[in-house]
Amino acid sequence: MKLFISAGEPSGDLHAANLIRELKRLRPDVEIVGFGGPHMEREGARLLFPLVDLAVMWFLRVLLNLHKFIGLANQAERYFRDERPDAVILIDYPGFHWALAKRAKRHGVPVFYYVPPQIWAWAGWRVKKVRKYVDHLLCSLPFEPQWYRDRGVEGAIFVGHPYFDELDGRELDEAFLAERRAIPGRKVAILPGSRTQEVLRNMPVFLEAASKLAREKFELNFEVCALHEAHRQLILNQIAQSGLTLPIVVHAGRTPELIRMAEVAWAVSGSVGLELMVEALPSVVLYKVNRIDLIIARPFIKSRFISLVNLMADREVMPEYLTADDVSGELAGWASRWLGDPAARQLASQTLADLRADVAKPGASARAATRIVEVLSSLSRTKPEGFHPIGNRPHPSRDLHATGR
Repeated sequence: MKLFISAGEPSGDLHAANLIRELKRLRPDVEIVGFGGPHMEREGARLLFPLVDLAVMWFLRVLLNLHKFIGLANQAERYFRDERPDAVILIDYPGFHWALAKRAKRHGVPVFYYVPPQIWAWAGWRVKKVRKYVDHLLCSLPFEPQWYRDRGVEGAIFVGHPYFDELDGRELDEAFLAERRAIPGRKVAILPGSRTQEVLRNMPVFLEAASKLAREKFELNFEVCALHEAHRQLILNQIAQSGLTLPIVVHAGRTPELIRMAEVAWAVSGSVGLELMVEALPSVVLYKVNRIDLIIARPFIKSRFISLVNLMADREVMPEYLTADDVSGELAGWASRWLGDPAARQLASQTLADLRADVAKPGASARAATRIVEVLSSLSRTKPEGFHPIGNRPHPSRDLHATGR
């Protein structure tokens, strides 16, 4: 079995790696090729391009990188044409993945979309692309299959959110936790996102909020988690340029530990919200955007919330701000309330714990892998005699060689 998997963001790279592990458990002969990142590579995938390194956000950044995406889409199409994988599996990252789905369908390759984009939240008209280019949807949120079925999309099933798989098997660095806990002061975790643009836009708001909160009576330590060392240096530069003097430390790759030891958190919208929910940590969600981007996007936004946690709860259990304004005062206000009022903090934490009990079910990776293998096995059994299954068709060059042409 030969599969092409594409993941364009760090979270998608993790989801892909877990999926690959489960696919190999079911089909040890599976061959994985595609676009992604280091986690996919560690699980044995052969990367044609490290797409995670190209993760971008919002309209202008996409336009500036358009030539790169076109080149990658054409590279993928050549692979679909020449190698004929059994299926293409796309993980989140809309925009570029629509182009891959279109090219896969052009060459008769089945398309699975795992953790499909949240088109029900904004620009719902894109469901036409799903109907046209995607064969099977492996949904991460429980209401999504019905939403798609109501709009004429078959083949959508709920498998659960793969982030819970990653959290289920995660081990924390207890020595690091003990070291940080020994330092006096109440801990505020700051999680500025996994994309460079997210860090650049959101970190100044977090720093201003930290400055305002530090003026109050609490003895505080602000613990910032960067995705990797390059982001850590970027944040340190932002702190230096701000001129603020704060009790702040920037770590690389310590998100689980910082969430575990913090009393409150400020975070950029994304899958990290699920981790905050699992830890029942009172948190405020921020997504800072340019005003022009927000003006363009507003007419297309149909969802009440931007946070996955609030979407799952269908109400605001984490205060959230999608904004072009400075909301540092609001962030500081929520943190001050939770730090100063134990009952308020306990209520916020218990609300998240109750939601966790309802929705935090691991096993999405295994369910998705099982579905993929079952569907492809069924397709293989129904092919007419003499038909070469996708992924096992003779290569054009081998045909020419065999005929002596």
